[in-house]
Amino acid sequence: MAKRDYYEVLGVERGASADEIKSAYRRLAKKYHPDLNPGDKKAEEAFKEVGEAYEVLSDDQRRARYDQFGFEDPASGGAGGYGGGFEGGFGDIFETIFGSGGFGGFGGFGGGSQRQSNGPVPGDDIRYNLTLTFEEAVFGCKKEITVTRNENCDTCSGTGAKPGTSPKTCDTCHGTGTVTRVQQTMLGSMRTSAPCSKCGGTGKIISDPCGKCGGKGTVRRQRTITVTVPAGIDNGQALTLRGEGEPGRRGGQAGDLYVAVNVRPHRKFKRDGVNLYSDMNISFAQAALGNELSIETLKEPVKETIPEGTQTGTTIRVRGQGVPILRSPSQRGDLFVTLTVDVPKHLNEKQRMALRLFDEAMGGNASGVQKGDSFRKNVKDFFEKFKD
Repeated sequence: MAKRDYYEVLGVERGASADEIKSAYRRLAKKYHPDLNPGDKKAEEAFKEVGEAYEVLSDDQRRARYDQFGFEDPASGGAGGYGGGFEGGFGDIFETIFGSGGFGGFGGFGGGSQRQSNGPVPGDDIRYNLTLTFEEAVFGCKKEITVTRNENCDTCSGTGAKPGTSPKTCDTCHGTGTVTRVQQTMLGSMRTSAPCSKCGGTGKIISDPCGKCGGKGTVRRQRTITVTVPAGIDNGQALTLRGEGEPGRRGGQAGDLYVAVNVRPHRKFKRDGVNLYSDMNISFAQAALGNELSIETLKEPVKETIPEGTQTGTTIRVRGQGVPILRSPSQRGDLFVTLTVDVPKHLNEKQRMALRLFDEAMGGNASGVQKGDSFRKNVKDFFEKFKD
């Protein structure tokens, strides 16, 4: 099969810079790497093809000869001379580009150091759902919660070994927790690492385990923890209690406890951020004449005055009667009260006559009532009778 142009293989222009060539190679090498395409012969061939192209185009002198002669470079042995082998092999190429630590966790080429698996491991985090009343969330409170978690065994102090004994260093991995194997392949030296099967990746062997924890080093317990809920916390927010999660292993830091807050709705108030909202009904007379209202808040009622002619839908603002700001509890939002004017129902005769008199004074003709002297005489007669 005829060889493809090296620039075409890498997908770059002939005038591409060294960085562009390196970037293209890295992308394609990852795409066709055998570890990502096990058993795929086409991917394996493509992997070798991009490696060969990079081997030539990454070397300034060889690239210059290739640009001049193509695959017929006399210095490379004539026709097809560039395909005769790679100087240093793929291991050297990967070490140059990806560093001595290997290629993205796919087994590693070259002689980089391997991460030991028996180092400190942080503990897992725990989540707890806490339900609060509306008032508890607004004003803050203290709550006791009970969580079940692993804790270091107090008999063996978390070592897992019977008191008076201690774990031994694994003789297979020599305490590293990993076993490394190096294989020679057509792509060069390939090194793979895996947790040690003998010690389970801990680097230690417990020959005489603790009778209480069975060698695990931890036991399951219930703990009661006091949670301080700050004033102003909102539904869906969470509190973080550092170090109250699962214990770490091999000296690792303990995890955290996340307390997720759920707030029950209030019968009257709705919350939006630090502001509260409510509705209030007022009478027709209060709306028309103006009045001092007693406004319900989350604490004691407060007085607010409305002017004459207040209409349905009017919103009054009661400053400082909202929710405390979470990190500045001395500052609070406001309360917004929307007023609704009640239309009276089931009027008695006195109320009807009073409204008719009011309507006549306003120049109206509510319910087709009569006007003029006869109307006023009827009203006068009514009130005289009512007085009697």
